[in-house]
Parts: sequence; structure tokens; C-alpha cells
Amino acid sequence: MDHSHMDHGKMGHGDMDMGGQCNMNMLFTWSHKNLCIVFRQWRVTGPLSLILSLLAIALLTAGYELVRQISRNYEQKHDARMKAYMDRTPNGQDDGAHESSLPLLVGKDSKKTAQRNGTLVKAGLYAVQVFYSFFIMLLFMTYNGWIMLAVAVGAFSGYLAFGSGLSATKSVACH
Repeated sequence: MDHSHMDHGKMGHGDMDMGGQCNMNMLFTWSHKNLCIVFRQWRVTGPLSLILSLLAIALLTAGYELVRQISRNYEQKHDARMKAYMDRTPNGQDDGAHESSLPLLVGKDSKKTAQRNGTLVKAGLYAVQVFYSFFIMLLFMTYNGWIMLAVAVGAFSGYLAFGSGLSATKSVACH
């Protein structure tokens, strides 16, 4: 049977768009041709989309420092709350008798409830940081020099905006 007249152009390719494929590099490159950033839908199609993508990446990376700052602030407030419990109870024991005399800052929660809630919030903030840092790692793993520079610029500007007065030793790392 002769099948030469049949169009087999899209058979077997499912939902793949063969016209604008993403270019995956495992070696360092400066090329932005067919560059997809993390998602197939985030595609660089020209100089304007490259510049907008680089700005978005720099802002995303700077946002990581904001999340770290929020986390540090929460930990300080939580530690102050726990210290208030310790300062108002003999030997740091939560005997329940002193709860009514705790300052308004501490509120009516028992020490154990406040400690548990604080631990849950800190764990949630930590999970957000880990997710965020892995996302930044995926950006860097495009092996594209432009994307890598945008990550570095974002880290720089994020540190200037949110990390002033803090140690710079903790890096944007996988974990």
C-alpha cells in the first residue's frame, strides 16, 4: 500500500511544538536563541524578551534576600517572646501561675503553644527559602551567561536592599 501521499509531519510528536523548541545546553553559552528559562512557556524570543527576562530574574533573586530578612525578623521576634516567658517564670519553668502576669507582648498563649507555633512558622519560612534557593539554582543551571549574570546582579542588589549590616558569608546556595 502506498502511503507517500499522506502527511506524517506531526505523527508521533504528541503535543510538542516542533517550530520553537527550547534549546537545552549542558555547556556554558552566551546564546539566547531558543532559550527557555525553567519553563517551556518562559521563552526568550528576541532582545526585548531577553532584557525583560533578565530583569525578572534579577528581581526574583533579590527577593530571596527579602525572604531571608523576613525569616530573620520573625526569628528575632519569636526569640524575644520566648525570652519574655523565661524572664517571667522561675527557672524558666512554665507552671501556669505566672501567665497572667506576662506582658502584653507575650499575650495569653501558653509557652508551649507559642513555642510550637513559632517552630511551625520558622519551618514554613525555611521551606520557602529552600524552595526559592532551588529555583534560583535551576535558573543558574541553564548554563547561560546572561542568566548567570542576572542571578549575580539580583543577589548583589538584594543584599544591598535587605542584608545590610549582616554577614555575607551565607550564599544563595542549594540548601
